[in-house]
Amino acid sequence: MAKELSRTDRAIMRLADGTVKQHNLLTGTEVWTVPGRGNRPLSVPHPDPLPIDHSRDGHHCAFCDARYLETPPEKSRLVIDEDGSWREIAGLPAERLSQQVAEFRRIPNLFEIVSYNYWHLNHGHIPSESEHRRMAEYLASPEGYEHIMRVVRARMLASGVSAEEFEAMGDSQKLQQANGFFSGGHDLIVARRHYVDGAMDTTALAGSGTLTPEEHYQYTAFTARTMNELYGLDEHVRYVATFQNWLKPAGASFDHLHKQLVAIDDFSVQTEAELNRLRSQPGIYDEILKVAATRKLLIAQNEHAIAMAGFGHRFPGVAIWPLYSPKNPWELSEEQMRSVSDLLHAMHAATGVDVPCNEEWYHRPPSVRTPMRFRILLKWRISTLAGFEGGTRIYLNTIDPWNVVDKLVPRLLEMREAGTIAPMKIGKECRVSPEMLSD
Repeated sequence: MAKELSRTDRAIMRLADGTVKQHNLLTGTEVWTVPGRGNRPLSVPHPDPLPIDHSRDGHHCAFCDARYLETPPEKSRLVIDEDGSWREIAGLPAERLSQQVAEFRRIPNLFEIVSYNYWHLNHGHIPSESEHRRMAEYLASPEGYEHIMRVVRARMLASGVSAEEFEAMGDSQKLQQANGFFSGGHDLIVARRHYVDGAMDTTALAGSGTLTPEEHYQYTAFTARTMNELYGLDEHVRYVATFQNWLKPAGASFDHLHKQLVAIDDFSVQTEAELNRLRSQPGIYDEILKVAATRKLLIAQNEHAIAMAGFGHRFPGVAIWPLYSPKNPWELSEEQMRSVSDLLHAMHAATGVDVPCNEEWYHRPPSVRTPMRFRILLKWRISTLAGFEGGTRIYLNTIDPWNVVDKLVPRLLEMREAGTIAPMKIGKECRVSPEMLSD
């Protein structure tokens, strides 16, 4: 009689014919990599690169720096002063938006996943006193009034209202549509560049991996602060979903680097599944780290974080875990956040800007006391879910976790030698143990 496999044995195993089976210890998701289906390139060359028209610099898409007035009024921005220091500025009026170029902007999403009306009609949410004041001050200037009206018009016409219907509406009715710009729960963190500096053609997009480690740290820390603030939007916010879609196959509307944060009034399905597993198996995080260490899935490591090939996920990719006691993103020290950011930046850089990917942040909702671990999953969207997955709930990955390691480690070594990523241990240099998940 065959011996029953333990959970850690089932987490990832290679069968006699070469099939790799993975089992997600937190969610139970099952993934297979079948021999012969994994010899596909990670990225596909751009079929029709075009020279960049530099006369349009700043105008390539609605997120570019010459088109600030095409997006809703920004909540805050990060700038670099003449002395090289970074500074956050909140609540700029419309007439000052273009006086200094922002490195990163926090703006409301014009087309919210969970709208202001959702919060208002279902939970009685109304703008706070400071949000009312900010809206009144913005509307007080002719530039601000015109900006808001232009953006409201664009959104309403995109939602099916005709130009004639919009013109027939009164100003007060139109302005009601602007409440979400000042008290909504779906924000974007938008980077400055559309293409890398000195780009010659349209393949040279500026992604997370083309930022400097310092730029990426500022981007990551800004996102964490925004998460924390969105939890204060309304007492009914139970979770803030945080993610980045890169390129259209991964769900991006624009090929311009940005993260999204969405406040919702319920826990995510992932959160519920993880909580249930943790309550019955409190040592599950230790088991995952043990699998990564013993199955040679470690990719990189620094003082406060590790990067390992993800296993048991619908798409191949990399998981970045902070080490030591569990903390939420906004609770990390600067040193801890830099460690997480440096590894995430390096994984993006090694992946390359031509690979569609999702970046997903998992964390403990503040109302939960169970010590859930914050971590970030970088998923490569290089395959399409189809009938087999839908009918069996067994997902097929074209690249197994060991292949992820093999693809990334050589690239990381080259980039470390070139100094384009932060210092870190790579591949066989990594050493971790379950004790590193506690203080």
